[in-house]
Amino acid sequence: MYLATTGRRGAPPPPTRGGRRVPGTVLALGAVSLVTDISSEMVTAVLPLYLVVGLGLSPLQFGLLDGVSTGATALVRILGGATADRGGRHKQVAGLGYALSACSRLGLLLAGGSAGGIAAALATDRLGKGVRTAPRDALITLHSPPEELGRAFGTHRAMDTTGALLGPLAAFALLWATAEAYEAVFAVSFCVGVFGVLLWVLLVPGRRRAAGRGRVAGRGRVVGRGRLVGRGRVAGRGRPEAPDARPAAEAAPRARGGVLAALNSPAYRRILLCAALLGATTVGDAFLYLLLQQRLELDATWFPFLPLGAAAVYLLLAVPAGRLADRTGRRGPLLYGHGALLLAYGLLLAPASDALLLTGVLVLIGTFYAATDGVLMALTGPFLAEGRQAAGLAVVQTAQALARLGAAVAFGAVWTASGPRTALVAALLALAAALCAAARLLPAARALPDPPVLPAARALTDSRVPPAAPTALRED
Repeated sequence: MYLATTGRRGAPPPPTRGGRRVPGTVLALGAVSLVTDISSEMVTAVLPLYLVVGLGLSPLQFGLLDGVSTGATALVRILGGATADRGGRHKQVAGLGYALSACSRLGLLLAGGSAGGIAAALATDRLGKGVRTAPRDALITLHSPPEELGRAFGTHRAMDTTGALLGPLAAFALLWATAEAYEAVFAVSFCVGVFGVLLWVLLVPGRRRAAGRGRVAGRGRVVGRGRLVGRGRVAGRGRPEAPDARPAAEAAPRARGGVLAALNSPAYRRILLCAALLGATTVGDAFLYLLLQQRLELDATWFPFLPLGAAAVYLLLAVPAGRLADRTGRRGPLLYGHGALLLAYGLLLAPASDALLLTGVLVLIGTFYAATDGVLMALTGPFLAEGRQAAGLAVVQTAQALARLGAAVAFGAVWTASGPRTALVAALLALAAALCAAARLLPAARALPDPPVLPAARALTDSRVPPAAPTALRED
């Protein structure tokens, strides 16, 4: 959130300083996500083979199991976010989510061939993911300067994707070494998941730290030699704090209202609507990889490696896309990322060589995720009131997830009724229309709302800060 000394409201944020380091909390969150994704992707990579080939489940049964797990994720996102916002329990709630996901691997081991036991284990894993996602993203928002949220989310998503790359490789290596002993994969995945929980407990702080010498933590501080950063306490270089200074949690006004309090903001409502519109026209990865496999007539043994190509592109572009969003505004990269997905649809429809088709589609899918996943959260974060970050992010994530679920069902139905080409043409036209609507509805990045300034902070600022040219003052 930005405060301006003079000049017009809503000035664009200043450019990010290249030498600034990513906050340590973001790196800790990224390390936990990396380890956890190794654990989860080890299971995800082999689960279809285990269920369909190993246990003999039909594709319909596998689809039902997958639907149960996806539905469980969507239902608990808002609950997890709202619970985390109460009293600032982001670390505790997200830690519970990581623990549930780790325990689900043990559930797969104990389930044996029981379809009910496997369904319960998968639902537990997705419940854990749904519970932890919004509080974790809220921690990134709380521990990062608002003008560098794109870079922070990009760094986290890059580390997360590293785990998504290493997980399948580790799983297939274990299957090769153990002569397709799936139980060994589940056991190792459980151990890696427990390690991720330990990292969470040891490395991730629950709240922002209190003030140190010459610097005050929290939202609302004047640091260094008279530089206003937010709204609250004041500290100078070597100067004691003001006698009436209060803790940062008290200095920042808390949001009022329930889980949907963020809907009072017109800009937030537009972001939510655009997330749902764009999500409703986003075809699931599995369909795109299946279409690609059919066009190229790839052997089924190569199919699991298609997502790795897109993930590698995501890993390379996540941080640059986040930094670009911070410099130019987050609205543009979000739209351009969906434009990349639109091009992927078109490339699958166009007559192209096998090499161009394979490379182009994987690069475009990876670009789509790099430019949209963390950038959407970075765009939403500054419009959320203090104390409602997790719930506000969870509502956007839930709307997007449910919209994508509906898109997958609709795409599958059209595919079944009229063939894959007709379904893809319909998806392309729908996404083009959604992009045009989003281009008109999304708020500009520089239209960030100015938070209220406490009278004490305003008085101290007026007395300590000399007049300056119009400029935006940033939180460090």
